[in-house]
Order: sequence, then C-alpha cells, then structure tokens
Amino acid sequence: MRRLLFVLLIVLLPVAGAMAVEPDEILADPALESRARALSEGLRCLVCQNQSIDDSNAPLARDLRILIRERIKAGSSDAEVKRYIVSRYGDFVLLKPPMKGRTLLLWTLPFIVLLSGLFFLWRHRRPAFSPLEAPLTEEEVRRLEELTGHGDITKLSSP
Repeated sequence: MRRLLFVLLIVLLPVAGAMAVEPDEILADPALESRARALSEGLRCLVCQNQSIDDSNAPLARDLRILIRERIKAGSSDAEVKRYIVSRYGDFVLLKPPMKGRTLLLWTLPFIVLLSGLFFLWRHRRPAFSPLEAPLTEEEVRRLEELTGHGDITKLSSP
C-alpha cells in the first residue's frame, strides 16, 4: 500500500504545479504561454514564500500570473517583465536572488555557519589518548601490589 502511495505521489507531484494556473489565465498562443510559465516558475509567491507563483493558489500569486501574461501580451520582453515585477516587490520575489551587496550575506551565511561549525568541532575535539596522570612510580607499584596481594601488578590487564 505504501509503495502505491509513493508511486502516486511521484507521478502526481509534477502535475500539482500545473493545477495552480487556472484555465482562464492560460494564453491562447503556446509560445507566449511557455514564456509566462518560465517567468512565473522563477518568481516567489509572497504569501506562501516557499513556492513559485506558478505552483501557488494564493490570490496574490494569481494576480502576479495575470500581470505577467498581460505584460507579455503587451509585447514586453522577459527581462522587462522580470524587471517590472522586481521593481514593485524587490529581489525577495525572485526564487534565485542575484548576487548583490544587499544579498551577499544571504548567499554567504550558509557557508559561514558551516565553516564556523567545523572550526568549533576542530577546536573542541577530544584527543585520541590523553593520560590524566603520570605513570605510577616504583614505590606506588610496590604499595599497590602489597594492597592487592598480586605479585606483579604490571602483568594485570585492564578490563
């Protein structure tokens, strides 16, 4: 049963994104529609924040999809449409924000955290063997042998 559910999930997952675009949004020209889809797949839904507007059913995502299609029908290039939307909503609307001074921390923070963690682990690693005390002196060995009743304590193995 689990295998069947897994197969259904794998088969239906790519189709789930196509369900977000409603029939009344789709352009009649397949070339223009594919341009609109390509643009909307790269834009973040500002409501869901973890989906593209192509995958989202939120009203704002629908408005953005319609806006993209209107701009494409008006003759705007893909770059012009993208620039227009970014000018209104900022770089946050892009699923892959550009490398800029303002987004530099966003791009480098994961590496900084990873390197800091590795450095912390390296600095606080345990040595393979670190004797806490100096070895027993001959007097201490003799005294230990007297107390335990063993003749040669050095031949005893640790458990």
